Amino acid sequence: MRTTILFLLLSLLWTGAQAQPAAPVYVTLWFDTEDYVLPQSDDAAKRLAEILTRLGVRGTFKVVGEKARALETRGRRDVIAALRKHEIGYHSNTHSMQPTIAVYLQHAGWADGVAEFQRREQPGVRDIERIFGVTPICYGQPGAAWAPQTYPALTRMGIGMYLDESDHVGIEDQPFYYGGMLNVTRMRSNVVRMELKGGESLAEGKARFTAAVRRLQSRGGGTISIYYHPCEWVHTEFWDGVNFRRGANPPRSEWKLPPMRPAAETEKAFADFEQYVKFIQAQPEARFVTAAELMKLYEDRAAARSFSAAETRQLAESIHSEIGFQRRGEYALSGADAFAILNEAMAGYVERGSFPEAVKPARLFGPARSFALPAGGTRPASLPWPAFAASVREVATMTRATGGMPSEIWIGVDCLSPQDYLATLAGAIEEIAATKKTPTQVAVREGRFTADRFVAEDSTKLWGWVIFPEGFHAPKIMEHARLQAWTLKPAILSKLK
Repeated sequence: MRTTILFLLLSLLWTGAQAQPAAPVYVTLWFDTEDYVLPQSDDAAKRLAEILTRLGVRGTFKVVGEKARALETRGRRDVIAALRKHEIGYHSNTHSMQPTIAVYLQHAGWADGVAEFQRREQPGVRDIERIFGVTPICYGQPGAAWAPQTYPALTRMGIGMYLDESDHVGIEDQPFYYGGMLNVTRMRSNVVRMELKGGESLAEGKARFTAAVRRLQSRGGGTISIYYHPCEWVHTEFWDGVNFRRGANPPRSEWKLPPMRPAAETEKAFADFEQYVKFIQAQPEARFVTAAELMKLYEDRAAARSFSAAETRQLAESIHSEIGFQRRGEYALSGADAFAILNEAMAGYVERGSFPEAVKPARLFGPARSFALPAGGTRPASLPWPAFAASVREVATMTRATGGMPSEIWIGVDCLSPQDYLATLAGAIEEIAATKKTPTQVAVREGRFTADRFVAEDSTKLWGWVIFPEGFHAPKIMEHARLQAWTLKPAILSKLK
């Protein structure tokens, strides 16, 4: 009898486990549609779009402004129409013409860099809108020409997502938020390309995809990124390497066509690609998604919610050990989120003598420049409450007006870094909540900001794109990148609907 009961219990447990839905794995397929030199790349883009349309798969075609203009000049309305059945992204205005984005931003500050990117790139976005009839859904940099100043400018231009692959910033090879925007980049182990070399390429691609799916399912699901360039199907060397290698900038009249692949190789690459897409379609746990669908799946639910006084106090308590990002169930908070929530809560206390019942965080960019103590300055041990309260009001006014965190916070003649100010603010909130009294002195705490460990160090390897001048690197860009790590947090995948 006992054996029978045990067998029934084990059967029920096994049946329950079998009934659990497989962890979802989302596959985003995107194409950097960039080659405006080789006309045959136009037909390659059209054919890829038509293959996907026939298979019922929507991809994301990130189009260079100059490529869109070339299609228009060549009268390729057929290519434009084929691509429009998919999502259209933006891949810079001129891609590899010199100077590239990282080159012209290498010495820029924050605000002037944002303005310069928008000045140079807005014409490309407008041409995409005019020629394709849509605002690009996403953006990704050409080559390794990444810079954090792009994010505010992209938001102003109506672009809502960063989709690419680079080594500059990332979290655990999965989507994340940075610069107030969903990022699918630095996916590394979860970039699963089938090579277009024929031979065993298809079998090897299938094996890599299967391994990535199993790995992600063991973590509870996630996203795979697959990217190509339509020109890969038809050339043997990239169009821009032929013309713009190592800082070269020949006039249009001297542009050279890249060498072509044999027709049989091209046909084999198209055939393998179609079989690869069909293979992915056949996997029950995998689902193709576009950039717009990813933005829904990874919606920033922290931005839509309000935080109660109790949650604000819990957040203040969490600042003790370090200032980074925090996963909190179905949402995540960045350091900038914490800064916005706690300062707004304290501003409410300063104004009304009680903490607000709910605080809705504003989206803030990180500081515009690195902090340095004034000459001869030291961090004070404590601050008088009236001076601290006045500073809280000033910070609230500043963040509401600019949408960014301050680079330094002045309390009278004393100056705090953003991390020390946030730690001090959190300590004051804890004290007031515990004692129910306004302190006469606010103890200054040291803040330890740690999210910048997810930002790469400046190196020539990081900037190794063949289009950059020999030995190019950009330490100031990476300094800004670390400052914007205040906005960094993982993107939390919503439940499968």
